[in-house]
Amino acid sequence: MNESLGEVHSSVNTAGKKGWRKLLSFLGPAYLVSVGYMDPGNWATDLAGGSQFGYKLIWVLLMSNLIALLLQSLSVRLGIVQGLDLAQASRNAYPRWANFPLYILAQIAIIACDLAEIIGMAIGLNLLFGLPMIWGISITILDTVLLLFLLNKGMQAMESFILSMVFIVGLSFLAEMFIIEPQMKDVLAGLEPSMLSGDALYIAIGIIGATVMPHNLYLHSSLVQTRKIDRTSKGIKESLKYNLIDTSVALNLAFFVNASILILAATAFHKNGYFQVAEIQDAHKLLENIFGSLAPALFAIALIAAGQSSTVTGTLAGQIIMEGHLKLRIQPWIRRLITRLLAIVPAFFTILYFGEGALGELLVLSQVVLSLQLGFAVIPLIHFTSDKKKMGEFAIKPWVKVLAWLSAIIIVSLNIKLVYEEISSWMSTGNNWWVYVFIVPLAIAVVFLLFYVSFHPLFKKQTMMINSNVPHGRALEIPSIENVSYHAVGIPVDFSKYDKATIEHALMQGGKNAMYFLIHIVETAGARYHGDTVMDYETKSDAENLEIYRLNLEQLGYKAETRIGYGDRARAISRLARENHLDLLVMGAHGHQAMKDMVFGTTVNAVRHRVRIPILIVRK
Repeated sequence: MNESLGEVHSSVNTAGKKGWRKLLSFLGPAYLVSVGYMDPGNWATDLAGGSQFGYKLIWVLLMSNLIALLLQSLSVRLGIVQGLDLAQASRNAYPRWANFPLYILAQIAIIACDLAEIIGMAIGLNLLFGLPMIWGISITILDTVLLLFLLNKGMQAMESFILSMVFIVGLSFLAEMFIIEPQMKDVLAGLEPSMLSGDALYIAIGIIGATVMPHNLYLHSSLVQTRKIDRTSKGIKESLKYNLIDTSVALNLAFFVNASILILAATAFHKNGYFQVAEIQDAHKLLENIFGSLAPALFAIALIAAGQSSTVTGTLAGQIIMEGHLKLRIQPWIRRLITRLLAIVPAFFTILYFGEGALGELLVLSQVVLSLQLGFAVIPLIHFTSDKKKMGEFAIKPWVKVLAWLSAIIIVSLNIKLVYEEISSWMSTGNNWWVYVFIVPLAIAVVFLLFYVSFHPLFKKQTMMINSNVPHGRALEIPSIENVSYHAVGIPVDFSKYDKATIEHALMQGGKNAMYFLIHIVETAGARYHGDTVMDYETKSDAENLEIYRLNLEQLGYKAETRIGYGDRARAISRLARENHLDLLVMGAHGHQAMKDMVFGTTVNAVRHRVRIPILIVRK
């Protein structure tokens, strides 16, 4: 079966443990998720909210955290009960044409999140070490190496790293609270809800987008599957209970961090007459002026820790949505690099054309983009966890369903209001043809998709694609098999100590009736440019070595011919296979380390995509 995050699926054993040890074995997934709730994007929206409106938006933060707790618990329930992550469940429930835009929207959300992490890391490095922003953004590409290292060390090593980063952030802000000494009476007054419009609405939606992050719903439904549990009713109930504790503790910690940032901005800036501190750099500078050197240093350290931990979880979420929605699996370092580069481009563009000062606005915009994508993750999640046929006794109760739909309505209605206000403001400006040509049709298409995602499961429960529930299709009936005989067998050789094993396995396949083609590819610079007209020393030497192999096989009673190719190995081998009508290739795999394969590439992998005949790979 194609499990979610297959390399770490069910890798943490929870059996045979009791009490605190049992609880500790389940702790971890929610902390990986919680870093997304305290990433640099949250900082920008919390700072903007606190400096402009004081404590008035704390209730939005609390509401966002409660919605997040509810939705993450639904995500956990889906992963544990159905054994599917949110992307896999979406692939099973919706047709292919709907899954592709759902993937694109989820990917845009991850890029927006990654953009926030890049900017946050760059700002943190700039504040702490004076490193120019453009260099800080460039350095963030290197965290791909960190991700590779953590993935190789296993799930609990990754969770330990994330937990240490979260601890640093939490400790930094606990110290900040003692330094700035906020008035608790004013803080509690901010918990009273109030009407929102204009800038307050924009920042509130940014806070919701930064707090309830769509990719975290995909991530959490997958991460809970790293725990190996008893699949009985009792085992599932126990797992749900421990994961709820894990989620509650982790998200309340995230709420403490976000509330601390907003309270910090309200106490340090709003009360002192600084109402427009949306820039993290400005906040750092003002902290230094008001409270001395310790507060801004803690601020910068927490910012770097938050950015670095968020970048790891963003990559895992990207892997989950790609594998889930599209059934496409690529190397984590490649997908990390692609996501990171897609996020770096707008950051570079912003610095080069608008200056470093515009990064703060880009940070808030990235969080609004996240919020706009939320409905496409939340609505399917509610449908899947309400389905009694698939969830059985673990389907969510009516009161939970009401709260979940209420949360979804709040999120979607706030987003629709924001989009309407923004498009209306663009239409009121001159030279706005692009709004009618691009923005309005795109908005209509997105609204149509949202309606489809919302209502399709209600009408199509009985006709959902049966085959899509089987990750790799259904087993085929195998009829009686006749002996397979090979008449033309190709043997690529490189005159290393591994040739002997390759040739032996080839002879075992074809016997003495087959014709064997001993193949060698000359890869010198001359061979790449001049092909078969080159007659350098290496080509002559290789031709002589091939002839020795041929004579050796003839002495043993086998028929053999030699073939030399030139230039790129994979292309040359596949061309010779076609020209000589080979029906089998026997190739040696040298068992390179990951770094060698990354630098030099693997010939076997490249050849198998170019030929339509069986390939026997001999591991050496």
